[in-house]
Amino acid sequence: MKRKIDIQLLEWKAKGNRKPLVVNGARQVGKTYSIKSFGNEHFERIVYINLEVQTYVNLFFDQHIHPKEVIPFIEANFGIQISHEDTLIVFDEIQSCPRALLSLKSFAEDAPEYYVAAAGSLLGVAINRDNISYPVGKIDEIILYPLDFEEFLWAQGKDFIADKIKENFHTNLEMNQSLHRLCFDLFKSYLIVGGMPACVSNFIANQNYSEVQEIHMQIISDYTADMAKYATGSLAVKIRACYDSIPVQLAKENKKFQYKIVQKGGTASIFGEAIDWLMYAGIALKCDKITHGYIPILAYRDFSDFKLYMSDIGLMTTKSGYPIQMILSDIDPNNTFKGALIENYVAQVLNSKGYKLLYWKNENTAECDFVIQNATEVIPIEVKSGHRTRSTSLSIFIKKYQAPNSIILSLKNFGFENSIKSVPLYATWCL
Repeated sequence: MKRKIDIQLLEWKAKGNRKPLVVNGARQVGKTYSIKSFGNEHFERIVYINLEVQTYVNLFFDQHIHPKEVIPFIEANFGIQISHEDTLIVFDEIQSCPRALLSLKSFAEDAPEYYVAAAGSLLGVAINRDNISYPVGKIDEIILYPLDFEEFLWAQGKDFIADKIKENFHTNLEMNQSLHRLCFDLFKSYLIVGGMPACVSNFIANQNYSEVQEIHMQIISDYTADMAKYATGSLAVKIRACYDSIPVQLAKENKKFQYKIVQKGGTASIFGEAIDWLMYAGIALKCDKITHGYIPILAYRDFSDFKLYMSDIGLMTTKSGYPIQMILSDIDPNNTFKGALIENYVAQVLNSKGYKLLYWKNENTAECDFVIQNATEVIPIEVKSGHRTRSTSLSIFIKKYQAPNSIILSLKNFGFENSIKSVPLYATWCL
């Protein structure tokens, strides 16, 4: 399965000032698969060590972290001669062994010629919980997310369609109507399947949405188990309550996260740590409100007002119980929750593109779903789940902050008029 991380891994291998690599991301987004595939394809040999399973390695790290000791130990225990020219050393589930994480600093300083890669699913949780020393400045880092819609097309051998979407995005020319409809049919499938690799693989093999949703439920169950495993009893209950409330929060007309919906009398002091845990684990996305549309927009964040989304649209669709048939057949396209699903999808894409998730709301009722900043300007983004794209809120934002460009994501075709760029929802990954 072709992933965008493949290019990033090759770039890491070719770097002249390469450091040990940490691939971070939520559980089951494909970190281990991507690293092992990369190692098998581009190295003569690979040494794979799962620190959650092969715990005797952890015991060694308790006493030794220097490469001149680590390398002979690995060679002796795994029966592989390690060459700095053609061997990839992989430490998986590195959050299980803080000393192994610390050893990456030693590799960076004393043995940078070795190719060392690590993966961690709950690394952020472990670092925050146990005050683990993170080798800042001594590692290269890649964050892996669920497959986006472009990767979803690649997985189905539809590279031509992905290229055509990218071309029309840059030219603003309308897509051929037949191809436009086909893209939205594929996009509907993506809203159901999402980007978790196991789900995408199953769907391609069997074309069965019910089987895919069974995998979703297992992934959600695994996430819930992690909450119990990596948090104290009372905190685990709060984490699960916040996670379970996400569809309910987004179903409201005002999608601002409200602690009282999680629990009567709930407050930030009660549930703030639980939300942080979800963020560290990579299974929830937080979108902060901004009070102004000036550069730099991060300076105008209101941390007390935010929305919370799930990290994968497929998991969101399944967890919410939104009927598959309503997505595939466009029954009741103005359904309020359909808009929440689409907004969650856009949040997922923007997050994977490296944008800080922000939305704008004035003192009255005007609200822009997302606001991003590039090098020279602030760009408001309006998200519509249908063909109607008029937006009073967007007009207010543009007038108030003299925004030179803005974007509307909807079911409409590509276009550009009055400094407003029309982008079909399936092309959000091009932003």
